[in-house]
Formats: sequence, C-alpha cells, structure tokens
Amino acid sequence: MPKPTQHLTGLLVVDKPLRWSSMDVVRRVRRAAGNCKTGHAGTLDPLATGVVVCCLGKATRSVEAIMGMTKVYEADVDLSAFTTTDDLEGERTEVDVATPPTEAQVLDVLPRFVGLIDQRPPAFSAIHVDGKRAYKLARKGETVELPVRQVRVDAIDLLRFDWPTAAIRVTCGRGTYIRSLARDLGEALGTGGHLASLRRIAVGEYDLTRAVDEARLAEPITQDDLLAMPSE
Repeated sequence: MPKPTQHLTGLLVVDKPLRWSSMDVVRRVRRAAGNCKTGHAGTLDPLATGVVVCCLGKATRSVEAIMGMTKVYEADVDLSAFTTTDDLEGERTEVDVATPPTEAQVLDVLPRFVGLIDQRPPAFSAIHVDGKRAYKLARKGETVELPVRQVRVDAIDLLRFDWPTAAIRVTCGRGTYIRSLARDLGEALGTGGHLASLRRIAVGEYDLTRAVDEARLAEPITQDDLLAMPSE
C-alpha cells in the first residue's frame, strides 16, 4: 500500500450504494483521502444501502465505540417466501398462504421481537465457525447451524403493509441481524419471510443527513470534510 500523503483524523459518514461492500467504501475513502489509514465501524451487506461510518487516522481508535452505538434501519420484508440466505440472494422457497395476515395481525406480532431477544444469525453470515466464515461453509453446501444468541431490539415500527410486503423501521443494538428478524417475523405469522431491501438510516448520532454520496468520493477529502471523533 502506498504511504499516506495526508495525515487526517476524523469521521466520514458515507451513504453506501447498492452492491458495494463496506470494504469498497473504505477503499474509495482511503484513495480520496490520500491513502490515509481508514477503517469502517460496522459492516453493511452489499444488498443494503445507507450509513457506513468511516474512521480516518487516529479516529480508527473509535471503531469499537461506534460499533456499539444504536442502529436504525428501514427494511422491506417479503412474507411470500423464505430464502436460503434470508435475503434476495438466496434460493426461494415459496409459502402457500391461503389467507394473508392483516395489518392488525402484523402489528400484534411485532412486539414479540422487541427487548432482549434470542436470535439465530443467518447461515450466510460472517460469523466464524471452527475458524471459517459461516457463509463460506454455506456456499460449499455444508449445513451451518449457528447458535442462538441474545440481541437487543429497542423498537420495531410498521411503516406500511401491502401484502406480501411489510415495511418496518428497526432500532437495535450491535449484532442484530435484520435478515433474521425478517425470517422470524414470517415464522411467527405463519407465512414466508425474507429481506427484500435494507437501508441503514443511522449509527448513533451519525445519520444520512451527515452522509456523503458515492460521487463525493471521486474528489479529494480534506480535514474540513471530516467529523470529530465521538467523546469518550
């Protein structure tokens, strides 16, 4: 890697576009910042969009603190099928729903997933299993059964419901998989359930109003573009 040509310190909030990985964001930020040391504070799947907080220079020491901040997501849940990945990438298993749930029934189920809840992460995830990423084992056709773990969900709001799609806003803590929530919501309703779209609205105080888009990353980043590190 070339030596840094700039010595920057601070945070850059990026509105990640569809199909980019979080590391794609980091590479572009690093290049725009003159190869300044850069890391991100929380992975966002390629099929998701929204807030990725990048930490530059000495601000990389804040990565763990930012990862622990409350997250806000908006998601579309497709209740007509399950998938192997719990999102659009996987193979679909259609579910015959003779009588689709009503909006009232969806609202009645959502509180089950608020609070400290037990959640099984998706098989296609970055969690380590015997030293290997779970998604790498799953892609080889191996059966991956990840253990249930406790996560924190502060709120789930139903934004709209038009069968088979339930649009929800989720406020949650670190380690919560929205794909798992989509799957589990479908199981609770007796329907299918997978994530059709996902957008991260905020990580702590860092929300989309403070974010730059992909076009901005084609221009040089200076110290004036960066936000201060969170207070410890």
